[in-house]
Amino acid sequence: MDYKLKTLVAVGIALVLSGPVAAQGVVMQRNLSLSMAKAIAEAALAECKSKGFNTSAAVVDRAGQVRVIMRDEQATPQTADMARRKAYTARMYRITTMEFQKRTAEDPARAAQRDLVDILALSGGVPIQVGNDTIGGVGSAGSNLETDDACSKAGIAKVANLLK
Repeated sequence: MDYKLKTLVAVGIALVLSGPVAAQGVVMQRNLSLSMAKAIAEAALAECKSKGFNTSAAVVDRAGQVRVIMRDEQATPQTADMARRKAYTARMYRITTMEFQKRTAEDPARAAQRDLVDILALSGGVPIQVGNDTIGGVGSAGSNLETDDACSKAGIAKVANLLK
């Protein structure tokens, strides 16, 4: 009987002590829905189209995984991959790719960041944020660098009311 009581007490203590650790195993995070990602990509494409450019737009989620890639019928094939890489870069560094381009060009210590897989230091990528939480990125490619940047920002503006 004494053995069973000691075992029960030990198990009880272990459960009490492990409680907070077990609670730390679940992480709640905001992420992009498919419908929001589509709305962002469609708005980015529409903005570029209104300026006379046939482009591609890509949206990645908080993990940098592709949610949506859309390529205009007349956009060249490489623009889809460029848009994806811009979206990924914006998400991973949590700044626009225009800022990333400048930062890595001005600071030789950061220049090596450009050599990482899937990173692209060209304007047109913008992080998607809710407050200070970066939940994704959007990239536009196929126009000029200033227009790509504006098109990505237009995509986010389309859903700004949902990013609160």
